[in-house]
Amino acid sequence: MSPKSREKGLKIALVLFGTICFLIYPLAAIWPSGWVWHGGGGQHYFQMICGIYAVLGWFLIRASSAPQNHMSLISFAIWSSIIHAVIMAIQVSHDHMEIGHLVGDIPALIIMAAVLWYLSPRVSETPRASERTSK
Repeated sequence: MSPKSREKGLKIALVLFGTICFLIYPLAAIWPSGWVWHGGGGQHYFQMICGIYAVLGWFLIRASSAPQNHMSLISFAIWSSIIHAVIMAIQVSHDHMEIGHLVGDIPALIIMAAVLWYLSPRVSETPRASERTSK
């Protein structure tokens, strides 16, 4: 994949995943067993997660205008999604009441991380900070 087409794909992916992050609350209302833990009993926890993901979504959408300038945010989205998915998968293995997450938010996080990683510019393609400011 050429650097140009990778950048275009990354911009689209950032808007798509940013929008999904922004819409966690409606997704949970439509399909609670795939997105809400503990049957929604922990409302304070759920509201906090929705708030965090809404902010992440907003910043991913904003990063789509110039992804090369927001690689630390994109790296955070990748690595936090992987860690989040691994922790949830371990929790599901101990609490079978949460099995719906194996086809809900766990694969969504893995897909988001994989796509963002694949589309992110390679180190050899990323201009150094001094090169970006001198143009």
